[in-house]
Amino acid sequence: MVQNYLDQTEFADNPEPRCPVVLVLDTSGSMNGEPIKELNEGLRAFTEALQNDPLASLRVEVALITFGGKVRAVNVRGSEVSPGKEIITFNPQGLAVRPKAESIPFDASQAFVTVDRFQPPILDASGETPMGEAIQRALALLRERKEIYKQNGLDYFRPWIFVITDGKPTDRNWKAAANQVKQEEARKGVVFYAVGVENADMQVLSEFSDARPPLKLKGLAFSELFNWLSKSLSAVAHSRPGEQAPLPPVGWGSVDTSHS
Repeated sequence: MVQNYLDQTEFADNPEPRCPVVLVLDTSGSMNGEPIKELNEGLRAFTEALQNDPLASLRVEVALITFGGKVRAVNVRGSEVSPGKEIITFNPQGLAVRPKAESIPFDASQAFVTVDRFQPPILDASGETPMGEAIQRALALLRERKEIYKQNGLDYFRPWIFVITDGKPTDRNWKAAANQVKQEEARKGVVFYAVGVENADMQVLSEFSDARPPLKLKGLAFSELFNWLSKSLSAVAHSRPGEQAPLPPVGWGSVDTSHS
């Protein structure tokens, strides 16, 4: 891998150890309407909470992959949004300008950004659910990002993949993706969470991890989910790489104990 001088400059300006996180979000057609609206609001709340934690905002790096019709890496660098690609939204804090979801290459130097510079885009919903490919892309991005850290002598925490879906994979290779996740977990190379919304196939989601069962979201409690995620990542950011940080209890979801 060729050294990226932009990375070198970034790490010189901010030498804090990193916790890379890939949000893998279902934007298929079944998420249209209230679910995608609540997901967008949850992303906004997640960003605000982490940006209010000065240390976490420098240590937590976020990349965003969506899967709805096709798999996309999405631009989350707000200062680099193309002209005409913004949307004015209204939230409890008032009017805000947020970028439309804009695709970028699957390149770890471009996809990840520390939370202090993270700008949540506005997502829309359409298409099928190629979740297997999305998770494989997330694993590849994390492998590439860890290599960049090593080349620059930067310490890092165990990476996270956080998947939210309301369905089941429509691509054929999802079982290969599930096996890759379990192998990476066994090497302690990733922390994997899967969250099922409404009609998600929890049996399929359970095949992606031996370490922790998938969680069923209560209704459309996306804001509560992202609030938990921000608190969890803050706890990790305030620990040392390699330490086991205690995470807050899950109040927004439950373990699905049904069997098919």
